[in-house]
Amino acid sequence: MIALKRILVPIDFSETSEAALRYGVELARRFTARLYLLHVPEHPGEAAEAEYPIGLFEMMQNAAHDRLGHLLSAEETRELRPECAMRLGAPSEVIVRHAVEHEIDLIVMGTHGREGIARVLLGSVAEKVVRRASCPVLTVHHPEYGFVEVDEPVRSLEAIAY
Repeated sequence: MIALKRILVPIDFSETSEAALRYGVELARRFTARLYLLHVPEHPGEAAEAEYPIGLFEMMQNAAHDRLGHLLSAEETRELRPECAMRLGAPSEVIVRHAVEHEIDLIVMGTHGREGIARVLLGSVAEKVVRRASCPVLTVHHPEYGFVEVDEPVRSLEAIAY
């Protein structure tokens, strides 16, 4: 029996992360799981939170919370009571650490599907998370490649089980 009590969805505000959020929302509903949303800004030279001036870090954190809050409908927010967080650092490391700290059962994340030299040069956050996470990771490709229609969640979960 699969028991999902905590689902983490890393959000970078791209279409793929928003598609992953749709999966996360539906899975959280079906398993009556707690939903965790995590934003890790990707910036060169990004360092620990302590290196940012206090006011700037708080402003960034508040802006991320507001933006994360707008990704869900009012009904989804009431129903799922998501825990939203923003952390600084290398995205894959922060996501894996956050999953361990919150005893996450499943990470649902978007993947940009880079190939060739772009993948070699930029790496893949999703690939690193898949390799390092202690829990299962469900990756979701760009929405145009999705097989889940949010309007039909029962069929969607049957497809995932398949």
